[in-house]
Amino acid sequence: MKHIVSLDPTTYQRHALHGEDRVWSETNCYVDVLIEQIHALGFDPVAGLAFTLAIDFEVDQWTFFKYPHADLWQLYGFEIQEMNPWHRLADHVERQVGAGRPVLIELDSYYLPDTQGTTYHCEHVKSTVSVNAISVADRTLGYFHGQSYYQVDGEDFDRLFQTDGLVHERMLPPYVEYIKRHHTTTLDDQTLTQRSLASLRHQCDLIPKHNPFSLFIEAFSRELPELKAAGMPHFHLYSFATLRQFGACYALAETYLNWLDQRTDLPFAEAAAAFGRISLAAKTLQFQLARAIARDKPLDLTALEQMAGDWQQAVDQVRTLMRE
Repeated sequence: MKHIVSLDPTTYQRHALHGEDRVWSETNCYVDVLIEQIHALGFDPVAGLAFTLAIDFEVDQWTFFKYPHADLWQLYGFEIQEMNPWHRLADHVERQVGAGRPVLIELDSYYLPDTQGTTYHCEHVKSTVSVNAISVADRTLGYFHGQSYYQVDGEDFDRLFQTDGLVHERMLPPYVEYIKRHHTTTLDDQTLTQRSLASLRHQCDLIPKHNPFSLFIEAFSRELPELKAAGMPHFHLYSFATLRQFGACYALAETYLNWLDQRTDLPFAEAAAAFGRISLAAKTLQFQLARAIARDKPLDLTALEQMAGDWQQAVDQVRTLMRE
């Protein structure tokens, strides 16, 4: 078995960002796997969350937020490179992991046992995992996905990597990246905090100049009749692209700003609380939207107006603090 960190899925202690007390226990597949990968390698994933303040409503969806490569380098010494899968995919992954490089790869969650009850052996949906351990000979894979660390074996391993051959000759390989680790020691607290603040200053330049909730309210109001007509399957797709994206992202923003509030003399707590209110309200609105679609009931969008006010309050406070 080639592995980067020796881990047991039955005893692995996931990061607090995936704790049961979180309003959103999962964010999106890319951020979730990096949270746990960073954590498992001994670093603090919260230090890199400045990017969560700069998301926007992107015409028909909210930003699919990710750790910026520059921050992964500055805070953790991670260099992200794209892999060119010119050979058998499982062999590529095994070689990279053997060289101490985690592999970020899009796999079919139909064969990922941690999705039991959702997509496992039910629905073909691509999702990013981070590979920590692999044995092609033993048909075993240890991987980060969602909230924790898991293992897949046997026939599911074969199907994930198509070890018996491609389903069809024009089947395209997945998008694959690997992490080159340039140092294995953590930064001291002062350096980590200062580099995180530098990232936040940069992200302040990327925060939308307009209020994204104004645009979202207009689009949501316009699309609501179509959402009701399309039914629950469409609701899940829509919710993931909108309410869940910004709700989960701003929950991370709340945690990040509270982290800075505790480590610096800058008062970030009020801005953190505003982002927390948005996150909680998004969760509530998601449930209300589901009920409105299932029962064909009207939906009160007043909560979105409050979110717009909380967003403006939070970003104004952060921008002011970063100018001081």
